[in-house]
Amino acid sequence: MKLSINGHDHEVDAPADMPLLWVLRDVIGLTGTKFGCGMAQCGACTVHVDGAAIRSCVTPASALTGKQITTIEGLSSDGSHPVQRAWIEADVVQCGYCQSGQVMAAAALLKQKPAPSDADIDAAMSGNICRCGTYQRIRAGVHRAAELIKVAGSIEEAGHVA
Repeated sequence: MKLSINGHDHEVDAPADMPLLWVLRDVIGLTGTKFGCGMAQCGACTVHVDGAAIRSCVTPASALTGKQITTIEGLSSDGSHPVQRAWIEADVVQCGYCQSGQVMAAAALLKQKPAPSDADIDAAMSGNICRCGTYQRIRAGVHRAAELIKVAGSIEEAGHVA
């Protein structure tokens, strides 16, 4: 099957029912997307498909041919995406295991809603579990990313660090 991941086409030899998570990690070697629960309940495996956040642990890779898949590695090559920058500035991460999923969920939210309220953030992030309980810092990180986007004029421009 042919998959478009982070702007590159990959010809993948994998069973049609293999979850995208394992194609990304074990076949292609992109290990930023994490395995958490295997049941789409924790959010650690969150990636974007055509810009929408999905759980890669339960999504068959074969269902994604012809779609654009973005992983944490594809968000930016140098950490310049506004969510990544905000996560650093707000010191969001504690253990870090869930954070690639958190960042991907936040990026999808901000693409749809560049100035989210606390309620918007809580709703969008509710399916992403953080064992360390950094939820207040995650919310602060999303607000900081929204500020970076507002100053830059767009999420794309916010990723171009001067």
